[in-house]
Amino acid sequence: MSTTQQADGEIHEDQLLNFLVNRLDEEVSLSLANNAEITAEDIYEVLVGACADGTSVSTLCASSQNAPAANTVLYHLRTKLEPDRLERVANTLLRKDLDELLPEQVEVCADLHLRPYYGDEDDTDGLYHSVAKRGTTAFHAYATLYARVKNKRYTLAVRRLKDGDTASSVLAEFFGVLDGLDTEVKAVYLDRGFYDSKCLTLLQAHNYAYVIPIIRWGETIQQELSEGWSRVIQHDLTGKLDGHSWTVEFPVYIDCTYLNGKYDENGVARHGYAADAPFIHSPRDARYHYSKRFGIESSYRLFEQAIAITTTRDPTVRLLYVVVSLLLQNVWRYLHYEYVATPRRGGRRLWWWPYKEFVNMVRRAAWTALAVRRAVPANRPPDDRFHR
Repeated sequence: MSTTQQADGEIHEDQLLNFLVNRLDEEVSLSLANNAEITAEDIYEVLVGACADGTSVSTLCASSQNAPAANTVLYHLRTKLEPDRLERVANTLLRKDLDELLPEQVEVCADLHLRPYYGDEDDTDGLYHSVAKRGTTAFHAYATLYARVKNKRYTLAVRRLKDGDTASSVLAEFFGVLDGLDTEVKAVYLDRGFYDSKCLTLLQAHNYAYVIPIIRWGETIQQELSEGWSRVIQHDLTGKLDGHSWTVEFPVYIDCTYLNGKYDENGVARHGYAADAPFIHSPRDARYHYSKRFGIESSYRLFEQAIAITTTRDPTVRLLYVVVSLLLQNVWRYLHYEYVATPRRGGRRLWWWPYKEFVNMVRRAAWTALAVRRAVPANRPPDDRFHR
């Protein structure tokens, strides 16, 4: 029988809440007045609780005895933070303690996340407009940069998008983040939204290995993707900027597979990838390595599980909710590996601690700290049906 112990101690629910509140308090300064009736920690406690509970700040405060007034919390969130400053602070917040987890070479993924806006069509200033999706063309949009470490995804940076932002400008900012890391970038996996001449030029200028699914622009590439079998071709895109034009050339790996009834379809499925990496030698390699990016979708599902809901159009408040939701994921993965997993030869043993359980622990701790209502008034005493 093994005598290996999981850990020397235990992490309790209230300690998880303290860890998150302390992390926010260290990096995000609200600068409250000396005579303020509440502290920044009170605000962060409500903020973390609302995200873990998947409810609004107003609802959580209304059902709690020890929580500050919701209007007070929202007032400080709207007036004490600016979007640009919050983005800089948020990226520092998300990367805290991650340096010790990142290997010498790291794979990174960038993606665009669009949250639909269904409000007044004439009141969309500050939103991001894109092609129609889920019944709207206006979105609260965010670009995220992830590091992929042993099949775990850590958010390194997040940026709010608005009209006028381009994929290349976002990518250039993300490359600035990567330049500041004490690690080497092994490869960059990008969403097809980054497939254009400017992004490809940036990738080649930084000499990064990359894989991007191509978009069928032009008759040439449409013809290539409609016939033949797996192969590698040379392709180019022409870009224009300030009256100047240039052409960027790159290899395209076309991977072909038989559908065999998948998605109720038959025939041959052809996928094209713009790829330039020393470890990609065939179209199947390009498809395999790009599939590593698909884990981002699970991160977005977790993101939707633990984020405060709101109807506000305030970009700062919405960005803060997104940052806290991404922070919950980063902290869960960090604590899971550093504190919960058992060190052993050949790699740590990851004990069963799903994200949903982590979020539930944080939620219960917030309910306890804020004294969330556990009973409601009744106009008469409960009868025997309420007892057993």
